[in-house]
Amino acid sequence: MDGFDINPLAVLISKAKFTTLSLPLIEKSRDKLREDVFTVLKDEDAVEAIQPPKITNIAYWFSKEVIKNLNVLKHSIDALDNRAVRTLFYVPFSETVRDCSYTRTNEFKLYRIKAEDMLDFNPDVIGLFFKRLRDVITDYKTFYLPHLTDKTTIVVQDKVFEGIKDKYDAVLTSPPYGDSRTTVAYGQFSTLSNEWLGISHARKIDARLMGGKKRAEIMRTGCIAEPIYEIQQQNDTRAREVSAFYFDLETSIQHVAYSIKPGGKSIYVVGNRKVKNTELPTDQFIAEKFEENGFTHLTTYKRVLSSKAMPSKNSPTNEAGKTVNTMLYEYIVICEKI
Repeated sequence: MDGFDINPLAVLISKAKFTTLSLPLIEKSRDKLREDVFTVLKDEDAVEAIQPPKITNIAYWFSKEVIKNLNVLKHSIDALDNRAVRTLFYVPFSETVRDCSYTRTNEFKLYRIKAEDMLDFNPDVIGLFFKRLRDVITDYKTFYLPHLTDKTTIVVQDKVFEGIKDKYDAVLTSPPYGDSRTTVAYGQFSTLSNEWLGISHARKIDARLMGGKKRAEIMRTGCIAEPIYEIQQQNDTRAREVSAFYFDLETSIQHVAYSIKPGGKSIYVVGNRKVKNTELPTDQFIAEKFEENGFTHLTTYKRVLSSKAMPSKNSPTNEAGKTVNTMLYEYIVICEKI
């Protein structure tokens, strides 16, 4: 089984979930980590000797106390012998980075909390990390380890998927719901965690995603043409940004279609976002493009989004009191190669 993603944090999380580790080793490593962290924290000279990673505007996003504790945690995780264990432990560390930063919750982009709220923001970094670690270990033990066997081979790569002829029986994916500038900024959302994990291109991820590069063309054909035309009547620039995303999504679908065996399935999980109060039928677009590439659209399931980072309502016109619903549903689009 192969996996592809251009966000290093997503790749790390996938590797952590699908790598077989013994529970005694995990528990022994957790106990050692706890001992090492508190040993270092007792020694001020040892704490001062640890150099933090290169975080853009680190003092803007973290207090001095938080920086110190995150630094000690990262240093102690790095010192663990087993690479796979380190990968697993980086997952709760990445969550702790976001929990303990000055970033606002329930936002899909990177915004700092108000100055007055920062005065009362004193997170227990070490306590939060070990709580997160406990939850990650429980999930790994309960949901992932029971399904991992010696025959399980999962390779997750930090790269763009470009297609391999007739290789896969099925492809399951959830592409971005829109371009990062205006929808869910996946790169921004994971920037601080990626930087703490040493990813040098953490702030360039959104530019590599679908719609990340500007295009002059506007999409004029298919089910998406009319909604884009409606957007263009209000804002030509936004119409071109939206079109850039769908041109990139179309290219990606061509690569995926090329890679699926005859009789194989494509399963896409997407949301239909709104731009200028116009809903974009991404689920229909995906079915349409797969049909153009030799597939039959079998069905589309609709489900309520149980949780999400973005607010339930926003104000696309920026006029006080005028709000609209954001994405409330996900669509699971299933197609079969003829």
